[in-house]
Amino acid sequence: MRRSNKERTESMRLALMAAARTLFVEKGYADTATPEIASAAGVTRGALYHHFEDKKALFAAIVADEARQVGGEIEAKAAGSSNARDALLQGARGYFDAMAVPGRTRLLLLEGPAILGLHSLQDIDAEHVEGSLKAGLADLFTTNGKDATLLDAFAQLLSASFDRAALAIEAGGRRDDYETAIASLIDGISIR
Repeated sequence: MRRSNKERTESMRLALMAAARTLFVEKGYADTATPEIASAAGVTRGALYHHFEDKKALFAAIVADEARQVGGEIEAKAAGSSNARDALLQGARGYFDAMAVPGRTRLLLLEGPAILGLHSLQDIDAEHVEGSLKAGLADLFTTNGKDATLLDAFAQLLSASFDRAALAIEAGGRRDDYETAIASLIDGISIR
């Protein structure tokens, strides 16, 4: 069965992203050259540039895909929770599970902000992850009679806490300790 042009294009794009992801995780963005990526994917540099404007655009596509996967894991874990607090705690577990994928912390939390800039990374986060955190917090605010004008501030602070915890866990910290600390933060939000 012959594949369509669209299927071949998507297959080539995914091969480039997989090869580049491996190299970015192993060597870092700065030490990875486009000829290496093309070679690892088994294509020419011309093919790479046909699918991606440049190395940064390829990196951005990888970061967006990683964020999409993290968001999916959070949503899957939080689905079916009985209340807002439980949904946030289950979502936190989903986040930590997703961030345990080798290389993901480096891509999303270390190199992503440095290469793409904070605003670009915030846009990616808003598209894939932020919505579920804000929805969970909004439910928690409603349940506990909190002032909704503080929702964005709490979402940013809690998100930063998740990221710092993921970095600490990656560096050898005990995940249970960070899950307990996140639960305490969420419970603190619940106080009127």
